[in-house]
Amino acid sequence: MKVFRNTQEAKGNIKNTVITTGSFDGVHIGHKMIIERLQQLAREIQGESTLVTFHPHPRKVLYPEQKDLRLINSQEEKIQLLAKTGLDNLVILPFSVEFSKTSSHDFITEILLRQLNARVIVVGQNHHFGHNRAGDFSYLYQLGEEMGFKVEDIPLKDIENETVSSTKIRKALAEGNIMRANAYLDHQYIITGPLTPTPGEYANLPGKYHRLIIEEEEKLIPPPGVYASNIMHGSNLLKSMTVISEDDKGIRNVDSTLLFDNAPANNERVTLYFYKKILGQEAFGDGSIDMQELRDAREDVEELIY
Repeated sequence: MKVFRNTQEAKGNIKNTVITTGSFDGVHIGHKMIIERLQQLAREIQGESTLVTFHPHPRKVLYPEQKDLRLINSQEEKIQLLAKTGLDNLVILPFSVEFSKTSSHDFITEILLRQLNARVIVVGQNHHFGHNRAGDFSYLYQLGEEMGFKVEDIPLKDIENETVSSTKIRKALAEGNIMRANAYLDHQYIITGPLTPTPGEYANLPGKYHRLIIEEEEKLIPPPGVYASNIMHGSNLLKSMTVISEDDKGIRNVDSTLLFDNAPANNERVTLYFYKKILGQEAFGDGSIDMQELRDAREDVEELIY
């Protein structure tokens, strides 16, 4: 997958573009269905599948006073997950207050058509774009008739009669319901970052704990508890147990220990994969972790097959 950080980098480097736009936070099963359709349409016209997304997140730029924005993926994680889908091109547009004033008409004609050579535009149901989210499928279809590009909409993905959305995934993660979130995502929830030694709280426990550094403040961290997990170190997927705790300032710390392998070196970047919650808030009876509960949880994780 080629990654372009603005339209100037991408201009002239994508042919017969089949394009969609959006945040794609989580790169969940519904997003993957849209990308699969992009790829199918691109093959039909010997073109390239392309996603246009934005960074920073528009809400962070437009409403900086709001501090409750939580995202399923950091920018690095989103790129990592999108690359696995087989998408040809990712165009990341720098989002600013000035850019937010771009009209729907100008966004389509100047950016998607003129700069990115769009031949087909694919949108999910209920998708809106442009200033004040004025653009929708009907407007896009009408403009396509006038300007000679094709438009296709993709229905939302359902799992067990429940529509998948990034909002529902965030809710599941916020509740610690990892397995439900993973089902929506169609992959395990991840956190990517460098490791550093964990402070001495877990020093007397079996295994060596390392703290995963959270690099973006919007990154959604599941609630305090003990989780079965894996650590991807290089090409090796290593079984681990992860403890999430919360300090008196409300900051959540993510500490992991490998069950059967040596820990990666300090400051190495890893990806942590969440499999299942083993213990919830009850493990923190007086505000600190119950060490016997933690030992018992480790035995439970060791017995799991995943």
